[in-house]
Amino acid sequence: MPNDHGQHAARDWAGLPEEEFRLTVRAVLAELLDDHVERWERDGSVPREVWTRLGSLGLLGMGLAADWGGAGADLSRSVAWLTELGRTGYGGFRTAIAVHGYMATRYLSECAERELQDKYLRPSVTGAKIAALAISEPYAGSNLAALTTQAVLEGDAYVISGVKKAVVNGTIADYFVLACRTSTASSSARTGMSLLVVDAALPGISVSPQPTLGWRSAGIATVRFDRVAVPASQLIGRPGGGFFQLVYGLQYERLVAAAAALGGVEFCLELLAHRLRTWRVQDRRLADFQAVRHRYAVLATEAAAARELVARASRGFDSSQLPVAECSMAKAFTTELASRAADAFLQLHGSDGYDEDSVGARLLRDSRAATIAAGPTEVMYDLIAGALLD
Repeated sequence: MPNDHGQHAARDWAGLPEEEFRLTVRAVLAELLDDHVERWERDGSVPREVWTRLGSLGLLGMGLAADWGGAGADLSRSVAWLTELGRTGYGGFRTAIAVHGYMATRYLSECAERELQDKYLRPSVTGAKIAALAISEPYAGSNLAALTTQAVLEGDAYVISGVKKAVVNGTIADYFVLACRTSTASSSARTGMSLLVVDAALPGISVSPQPTLGWRSAGIATVRFDRVAVPASQLIGRPGGGFFQLVYGLQYERLVAAAAALGGVEFCLELLAHRLRTWRVQDRRLADFQAVRHRYAVLATEAAAARELVARASRGFDSSQLPVAECSMAKAFTTELASRAADAFLQLHGSDGYDEDSVGARLLRDSRAATIAAGPTEVMYDLIAGALLD
């Protein structure tokens, strides 16, 4: 990678004008992925040297304070970075980086004691440690009250038993931010749930790669905890505080998911526009057929609306609110739009789009995952209605 990219330390990104920032990180990502990303898709994860490279460039701590080696940038800069990750066109890669930089580590930066931050947050910013977020279980996803993984306090350690699935970065993680039950006295998710930092190398942890339809380089895994002993000092915040930490954190995750999906939409529509201008049928450009033109126009209009929804949700966080409706709207609309755009992309590439190794097939596979992760679209609609009507 050229030295002029490498000279941007974490503190420099926040000071760049936004357009210069976007173009610079776009070039960095293009060179980093180059001909390598298809191998990552086949191998099922992003290699460690990529994490350390991104860390050395200051791109793993864009949303974190300078105290931890982060960029100290405002949320709009993070939205720009996430959108550029989405523009790579590889949902697995963008998700692996987003979960590490904006989801798992956010609970540490916002809720953990200084000792835990020193131990895990600093090396996460440099790429020396890779983070995973373990929430979903075989029989519990968006319904936090249904989580069954237990962490029982025995002496000065929590002993964890349970199974987590769909854990992004699970196959390569150095540690998990784990949602579990630390109290059996109450069935209420509001009082009995906590977050723990769990080192992936501890005895009793077994990790199994989880083959998925898309997001193939995201290192997705099923993780089993068989009486895993974790020091009580690894608790994030207070015992029983996990539900409220997740309620806030999941809204942030939904904004992150929307921004990354927006980049995917922009990537998809740019490639599709090229196809429509250059491919000819009966000596006419595809772009000259009214039905095709209208289909593209609708998608472009919806993409403009998605950008405004993402910006609105971002402003809500900047004003110290908890913008439940705004984040849910942005997440639902933008991820569903990504699926529609990918479907149009494949359809308008004809039989070439249906090839297993085509860009269209990958876009379609990857886009579906984002409508489910961090809460499916149906849950987003419930949250929107609850915020507006109840």
